[in-house]
Amino acid sequence: MAIGFATALQASEPVLSIDAYVAAELPASGAPGLAYAVVENGEVASNAHGEILKGRGSPVLTDTPFLIGSISKSFTAMAIMTLVEAGETDLDGEVSRYLDIFRDRPSGAITIRQLLSHTSGYSTRQGNDTHIDRTDTGDELRRQVERIAQWSPAHAPDARWQYSNANYLILGVVIEEVSGQDFASYVESEILEPIGMEHSFVADGESHDGMAVGHQPWFGSKRPLKDNRTNRVTAPAGGVVSSANDLGLYLATMLNGKDDIISAESKSAMLRPASAASPFYGLGWYFNAVTGESRHGGLSPGIETLAILSPKEGKGTVVLINANSGMGFGVNTALFNGVSAKALGRDYSNSDTSSWGPKSVFLTFLALPVFFSISAVWVGLRRNGLYSKSGPFGVFSLWFPLVVTLALAWTAVQLIPRLFGVPLSTLSLYQPDFAIALVATAATGVIWAVFRLALFYGGKPKSE
Repeated sequence: MAIGFATALQASEPVLSIDAYVAAELPASGAPGLAYAVVENGEVASNAHGEILKGRGSPVLTDTPFLIGSISKSFTAMAIMTLVEAGETDLDGEVSRYLDIFRDRPSGAITIRQLLSHTSGYSTRQGNDTHIDRTDTGDELRRQVERIAQWSPAHAPDARWQYSNANYLILGVVIEEVSGQDFASYVESEILEPIGMEHSFVADGESHDGMAVGHQPWFGSKRPLKDNRTNRVTAPAGGVVSSANDLGLYLATMLNGKDDIISAESKSAMLRPASAASPFYGLGWYFNAVTGESRHGGLSPGIETLAILSPKEGKGTVVLINANSGMGFGVNTALFNGVSAKALGRDYSNSDTSSWGPKSVFLTFLALPVFFSISAVWVGLRRNGLYSKSGPFGVFSLWFPLVVTLALAWTAVQLIPRLFGVPLSTLSLYQPDFAIALVATAATGVIWAVFRLALFYGGKPKSE
């Protein structure tokens, strides 16, 4: 039996205000579609705008499933809490107690609480390493966790807070091992179905008709993902698929103060700091001590999401957008900030939220390949000036550009992706146009510098 229900509050002030705002802001973002839900005192209002797939005309509905990304972590945390309340798991129990693959390893002493709160010591970069081929056997998640068990965490447990998907992949396998069910089956039977989330499911490695198609930034526009399949490997960290209506029911369940899926006390524990090492993160939720709100965002290739809970006010909201933000262009920030503020009754001024910092970086790396290409043509046409170089300063001016462009290439393909916490290959899933600009800059810069040296040391033409 469903423990929640949605009511159509289409005439309510927040919904009317949100719809007017979305109608004005959605075109500026370039996102094809958006769905949202507002929760207040147990009631859920929702609406949707735009298209499932750009240019195809199929509308986004309030029951349209979206890949919700890292909001999924709160479902994994809730699943763990069901096992804790059943006495089958201990929040302060070591992971090696539940998974034999962690025994006698540096990571074996990490506790369930530390995994839930991102204080295990695994780094963000380690968490983004999911190089497991998809198979039909359904064991991708377990094989990835077997890989993680071989790693040494980047830091000691509780030494620092660092967000890492690796934590929640491990928790997914803990759930499987303790419950005797696969992760998807357990979450669906113990959480989604009892709440009444009829349009939700956990990633199964398949494509699903009617599911929102993700769109990536593409040089000022948005292009749809070629592969819209879900991924079982990342299911516990980011693989729950849900709709605005269903997530409204989920947030209402978290806010109802009742013992149902888990106890009211366990819900409260999820929404407060997990430990001294995690002052702003609970169990699957970020926590803001100033506002008392909890929230979590989700970022998947082509999809961005946000969920917010305000327990003191009995309010919550979720926003689902089927596009990634670009680097300063076509960003979703105004949509997320505006919709969530209006849903929670906050004042919001729609100033220009896009930063010229990201825009400048993006435009610079777009311009550099053009500059290097033109420079290569120029030096080829004006090679006599190159041949005139001599002496120590001449040698320096010949070789220094190679040193600079090699440093620039390292910055483009190594340093900048690291600042995002991912390798270049992963960055290309979210920012393909920016990744292409980085690679083009690295390649054309080094080619230009080498071309200059080749012209010089190749000797003057015989005609000269």
